[in-house]
Amino acid sequence: MQLLHHNQQGSGPNIILIHGLFGSLNNLNMVSNVLANDYTVTSVDVRNHGNSFHKNSMTYPEMAQDIINIMEHLRINNAHLLGHSMGGKIAMQCALSYSEKVNKLIVADIAPVQYPAHHSDIIKGLQSIDLSVTENRKAADIQLSHYVKDIGVRQFLLKNLSTSNKKLTFKCNLDYINNAYKDIMLGLHNTHSFNGETLFIKGGQSDYIVAKHRPKILALFPKSKAKIIQDAGHWLHAEKTLTFNKIVKDFLD
Repeated sequence: MQLLHHNQQGSGPNIILIHGLFGSLNNLNMVSNVLANDYTVTSVDVRNHGNSFHKNSMTYPEMAQDIINIMEHLRINNAHLLGHSMGGKIAMQCALSYSEKVNKLIVADIAPVQYPAHHSDIIKGLQSIDLSVTENRKAADIQLSHYVKDIGVRQFLLKNLSTSNKKLTFKCNLDYINNAYKDIMLGLHNTHSFNGETLFIKGGQSDYIVAKHRPKILALFPKSKAKIIQDAGHWLHAEKTLTFNKIVKDFLD
């Protein structure tokens, strides 16, 4: 059984943090460092990301099983889960499929619905970077800029680059992510709901959670409530870190 690469810090009740597409466990450091004062925080790299294993499949049931596997390996009987974007869908799938393992559920700026494909330029841009002749991140950034105009997004994406034998390589598996992209965009379907306490945190300037998603959210998570962070977009935990952390702590406490 292959296990997700992970990092643990702090002590106390368990909480597991799950990052989003093209991310890594470091993306949620501003959250984990604060929670570690009161909790045992386990941050994971999901499959095909960071330093975790690569597999040519990324369905939500599979990625939820990855979380359960690492919990069992670490002898964590149950835990709070916090996931951002794709990681939020993984956390939701864990709660739906393994409700006995999940205490409180926190979902950051994602709904359990199908989304239209909107990462095509990002995938094409990353695949266009010729690592055989690219010597540094600046050169990679220039190539990526033809596809992705936002410099902040490019900086985030280029965190996937690492140096091995003095050559740049991608830590994430772009081909496998591209092959699985349709599955990543799918909504969640389950015959059972999760009746535990659930919090959805939405960025006020983000359209990842909108009014039309409410019926499905309540059908799958009947005890859910929502908080909106004004003047924040999809990266709400990075844009409004103090507010995000306070909302999370208040909910958990």
